[in-house]
Amino acid sequence: MTNTEDIAQTLARTPLYQLGVELKARLTSFGGWEMPVQFSGITREHEAVRNTAGMFDISHMGKFTLQGKNLISQLQSLVPSDLNRLQPGQAQYTVLLNPQGGIIDDIIVYYQGEDTTDTQRALIIVNAATTGKDKAWLLQHLDLDEVQFQDLSPEKVLIAVQGPKAITYLQPFVQEDLQPIKAFGHLEATVLGKPGFIARTGYTGEDGFEVMVDPDVGVQLWQNLYKAGVIPCGLGARDTLRLEAAMALYGQDIDDNTTPLEAGLGWLVHLDTKGDFIGRAVLKQQKATKVQRRLVGLQMQGRNIARHGYQVLSGGKVIGEVTSGTISPTLGYPIALAYVPTKLAKVGQELEVEIRGKTYPAVVVKRPFYQSKTKA
Repeated sequence: MTNTEDIAQTLARTPLYQLGVELKARLTSFGGWEMPVQFSGITREHEAVRNTAGMFDISHMGKFTLQGKNLISQLQSLVPSDLNRLQPGQAQYTVLLNPQGGIIDDIIVYYQGEDTTDTQRALIIVNAATTGKDKAWLLQHLDLDEVQFQDLSPEKVLIAVQGPKAITYLQPFVQEDLQPIKAFGHLEATVLGKPGFIARTGYTGEDGFEVMVDPDVGVQLWQNLYKAGVIPCGLGARDTLRLEAAMALYGQDIDDNTTPLEAGLGWLVHLDTKGDFIGRAVLKQQKATKVQRRLVGLQMQGRNIARHGYQVLSGGKVIGEVTSGTISPTLGYPIALAYVPTKLAKVGQELEVEIRGKTYPAVVVKRPFYQSKTKA
């Protein structure tokens, strides 16, 4: 047995894994999973999402359901965002914080409302590589006498259908009308005649939906979408799409040592409208004294690509580091995210990036690099 086969045997596989193999997807290791990195090519898949529709197997992501009479008030202490703002059928992108204000993970909380006994229900989707860590953190800080916690991660398929024509392709397989769902809206739906969950969310910067169903329904939905002409997409296109939209990747752009204020996620921090939460003191101090560094967008002045880990310089001195970088398929030039001192974070600031021992010019630009005209 080869080393490659040894490694593959230690990786988890989603219920859609075999469909990827049949489509001759190129596979890679990601967050403990064996996942498609590309099917027909990153550029083709990227362009499909920007122009028509593409679909991603994201079943590797963590999926938790929670219910309890004081569920929202308990979750309030774990995130900087004011979840009391949520109405049933609405969702909030937010972050779990440690006591130092560092980001344990970025998550989405889908509030499903409460029943006649005042029991509140929510679904939380977390990153694949941090599922175990997030689960332990939630179980440690929730009152399990009041809140029922269920990990659905291994039991459900999650498919993202993304692009300006996503609704056109997905609607025939869903009983409910998808058009009224607003961005970050969601509902319990009937998918191919079976119960499912659909949210108008995604990680591509385009309009689209994320569909959670049982494995047998997921396999059938993927096959039907493929027959209808939706392009299968892998992690490669997912990365270029999210970077154009300047969406953070956990473990690269944000982690336990970065705060949401440093990462440009200040819009998630609602200090004025909510009470205490883990990490509040640090964020309050940072807001008062200003952060010392910020995550910025960079546009390379040429064709050289600034990649993760490359050093950023100003006046010949190292002042920061690239966290993500690629050549933008949509824009046609190299883009990157990097942490730099706040005094050098203004749009228009000229910097340099060291690539293979040489420095190349870069300019701080406004984020996101790309913005869809058709996003819901």
